[in-house]
Amino acid sequence: MNFQQRKQLIIQTVDERGSVDVSELAELLQTSEMTVRRDLVQLATAGLIYRTRGGAMKVSLATDKHTFANKTAVNAEQKDYICQLAAQEIQEGDAIFMDCGSTVFRLCQFIRNKRITVITNSLPVVAELMSSAVSVNLIGGELDKERQAIHGLMAEEHMARYRANRAFIGVDGISLAHGLSANGEKEASTATAMARQSQKVYLLCDSSKLETNKYLYFAPLSLFDVLITDNTANPAVVDAYRRAGITLIH
Repeated sequence: MNFQQRKQLIIQTVDERGSVDVSELAELLQTSEMTVRRDLVQLATAGLIYRTRGGAMKVSLATDKHTFANKTAVNAEQKDYICQLAAQEIQEGDAIFMDCGSTVFRLCQFIRNKRITVITNSLPVVAELMSSAVSVNLIGGELDKERQAIHGLMAEEHMARYRANRAFIGVDGISLAHGLSANGEKEASTATAMARQSQKVYLLCDSSKLETNKYLYFAPLSLFDVLITDNTANPAVVDAYRRAGITLIH
């Protein structure tokens, strides 16, 4: 496959997924990671993609000031499928944690009429549920404007005061070999804090993140109780996860 062919496939993949890792592209293109990195440098120089740590991202996601809104639109159909399954796990009267992930955010539309309490650090979740039947508890602390979420020591102290029936958290990468990984420490610390305070933890993860490894490893697979992914997940990967003892819904 020559550069022009690789270029077309890289751009198409980035457009469809929003972001992609070097290792994923190398497998897709059947070439070396070194070649992929060289290709990404050329494409980034031409302004066709945005280079990230270990991969590439759509230019619009990297430059648009409404980055969260764009992120929620990536793989929207898969995320909605996951969140419909997740909503079925929630009982009337539950108290639940919801983190600031773009997949978890899409759960809002399926729980609006439930008599439950949501504890969250996500401003978009609060805005979405303010006019619903849900009681909302906004975690206090330092505002991260880019993520539109509350993080920091005070946020963790706030979460430690509550016990929830369930926590719904997202992840940037998951693998059987290395566990859970994230693109940054803030999301990682929030996810672990919510998991500690919950009876049951659900990991909401679209299939593009299965068997991917991100910048920061932050927790073993034992952090969560149930993995919910979409129905386009590779059957071999699903079987491997189940053989490893993971409860998986898809």
